[in-house]
This record gives sequence, C-alpha cells and structure tokens, in this order.
Amino acid sequence: MYVLLDDDEGRLTLQRIGPWTRMLARVRGSRLDRELAAGTSPEANASLAARAMRLTSIEFRRDLAASLQRMLAATGERVRVPSPAAGSSLGATRPPHVPLRLMRISRSAPLLADLAGRLVEPGPVPVQGVAMVSRLLADGTGPLYREACRDDLGAIAERATHALAR
Repeated sequence: MYVLLDDDEGRLTLQRIGPWTRMLARVRGSRLDRELAAGTSPEANASLAARAMRLTSIEFRRDLAASLQRMLAATGERVRVPSPAAGSSLGATRPPHVPLRLMRISRSAPLLADLAGRLVEPGPVPVQGVAMVSRLLADGTGPLYREACRDDLGAIAERATHALAR
C-alpha cells in the first residue's frame, strides 16, 4: 500500500505503508479520527494516511451508514434513507445494543438519513466528513448516547454532511 505524504519541504512524496503502520492506525483510530475530523491533512504522516484510507473505503462507509440506519430504525420513525449505489446493501437493520437518546435521534432523523445516504454514494469522499461520523458514533459521551450532553446532534449531522459534500 502506497500513500502520498508531505515531506520536510512541503512537497508530496510517495511512501509505502507497511502492516505495522496500518495496525498502529487501527489502534490509535480514535485519536486519528479526532485529528482528521478537525481538518488535519491525511498527508501529514503515515498513520493519518493509513487511517484515512480505511475511513474512506466503501466498506467502512457502508458500516457507518448501517449504524446510522439502525439508530433511525430504533426510533420507530419512518425515515427514508437514500439507497446506496446499485448492487450494494446496508445490511439488516438489527436493533442497536446500547442505550440511545431516541428523542434526539428522532428530531434529527432527516439529517441523519441524509448523512447515511451520502456515506454510501459511489466515488471518493473527503475524509474529514467520514471521520466526523466515525467520532459521532463512537463517542459514548456524545449526543447519541448521553442525555447530559448538550451538543446539538442536528448541527453535528449538518457539519458532517457539508464536509462530505466538499
């Protein structure tokens, strides 16, 4: 696997990424997602580049979209999630295994459905938007899971959707 990385003089260079770097990128996924969601360039270092490649893969994006779809299904709302590219599927909508803030999710359902649809659109997507969704779903202290969290779920979904549209 090869990636483009910034060198010391601000030029992009081709560098091989080995299994050790890919493994480190998985282990440090949460921290790397935070950096990528904040706008750090994936070309800044090998770990960020490896994580960005994983995040933007269609398989990872489909998994994120399926998680959003399961959350929407748990609200009982009839929200249409835009269908993915022909020949692909988001999988079964089994119920989530963690307690969710269903009222919050219900209020932001159209935005979350749009976000799920954008994740599965064919072609490349900006890593920042995918990292934002990954962080939203993984943050157990965030607005999806904690009532005490005052972050606006709708605003987060809008920012992630906007970042995916760039």
